[in-house]
Amino acid sequence: MRFGVIDNRPVLVDGESAIDIERASGGRFPADPAGIFDRWEALVEWAATAELEGERLPLDRLQNPVPAPRQVFGIGANYLDHAEEAARAQGFTGDVKAMLPKNPMIFTKFRSSLSGPYDAIPLPSRNVDWEVELVVVMGRRAERVAAHDAWSYVAGLTVGQDISERVVQMAGHSPQLSMGKSFPGFGPVGPVLVTPDALENPDDLELGCTLNGQTVQKGRTAGMIFPVAELIAHISGICPLLPGDLIFTGTPSGVGLFRTPPVYLKPGDTLVTWVKGIGELRNPVAAGHGYRADDDSQNNQNNQNS
Repeated sequence: MRFGVIDNRPVLVDGESAIDIERASGGRFPADPAGIFDRWEALVEWAATAELEGERLPLDRLQNPVPAPRQVFGIGANYLDHAEEAARAQGFTGDVKAMLPKNPMIFTKFRSSLSGPYDAIPLPSRNVDWEVELVVVMGRRAERVAAHDAWSYVAGLTVGQDISERVVQMAGHSPQLSMGKSFPGFGPVGPVLVTPDALENPDDLELGCTLNGQTVQKGRTAGMIFPVAELIAHISGICPLLPGDLIFTGTPSGVGLFRTPPVYLKPGDTLVTWVKGIGELRNPVAAGHGYRADDDSQNNQNNQNS
């Protein structure tokens, strides 16, 4: 099943168009997308046999499919190749595998940072980076869940960008991950949510992104250090995961921070992000509050050198 949101209402995506769930179901399911995940299992059962009749809606109007999660989790350094590029940038020449943590590095993104698949990314500074991510959406309450049961708690998967302001992120004695990753527009999500059964292998999906047509990240989710099931087991052992909650599962190598020289987003850029089998985000980049246009010269040179 492919689920989305158009005009702030839940829709089922069927081929090249979508249909309104509340209207097609005769009011059985709510028109508010925030309430749909509390009825997720019933929705999946209904959608499997429903005769989808009614007005067809164009897919270019798709919005963030999960606009109001109660909790948003992020995972840092969850791909070996990303951990290796970070280590090399810091001058480490040893075996990165021997230094991997025993537990996931977890932070939170604030809900106000979320945006849609075609929304602009407003830059607060010239230190803003990209991070393609597979995003897990929970379908029912998960508390102290075993890894072997974890996938049964997942509503679906979607595409995300964990946009990061690197100076804010690294400020102070301890990293400020949540603050550096929670500016408005720093969490594009979409274009649809796809149930795990619709994917051949939800643990091994191609993902990547391009910046102005140039591929900057490409990997596979099989490269995660802590796969989806282990992340759910770990987080749910500490706090309950609720229907509609999001988990940004980490990024592979290729971020701008660790390039030589570093490359950051600038106004006028276009960032296209995909997970194969789910879809793609297409986000223009714009100057936001606090962005200084007179600082563009160095950033433009960085992009030319990349």
